[in-house]
Amino acid sequence: MGSAKEALYGAEIRDQTAGHHEAPVAEEPRELFRHFAHWTAEVAGSVWVFTGAVCLILLWMLTGPIFHFSDAWQLVINTGTTIITFLMVFLIQNTQNRDARAIHLKLDELIRVSKARNLFMNLEELSDKELAELAENLAAMRERSVQKLAARAEARKRENNQPAN
Repeated sequence: MGSAKEALYGAEIRDQTAGHHEAPVAEEPRELFRHFAHWTAEVAGSVWVFTGAVCLILLWMLTGPIFHFSDAWQLVINTGTTIITFLMVFLIQNTQNRDARAIHLKLDELIRVSKARNLFMNLEELSDKELAELAENLAAMRERSVQKLAARAEARKRENNQPAN
């Protein structure tokens, strides 16, 4: 176990990276939106909201005969779903951006502390051409590795087939 100072530093880093620190005044709207988007994503993804949406659709369908399946009756569901979908797109995008950023940070840290090349820490900053060149280089390295492994396996096979002296 680490010292109390290391534990305190780890907790401080965790709190900062998890967004538990005080946000500067300039970022308050962004932080409010982040909290709202996170809360909305949690609530919208719950079984209760799904069940409520199914019940609402069933209720809408049951009222069809009452309103003689009129244009206004159809407009209610179309307008409602359009508005909800429009707003959810932005909330989902915010959540995905945040998750992607967190994953990149975690991967960057793993690369930094491992024997992996630091070249891979900022791949998202490369152009499509640079990414394609890197993919080609890695494919060539992979092929050389496969060839080396095949050569080793062949050498072992030959060693095992030689008669004992």
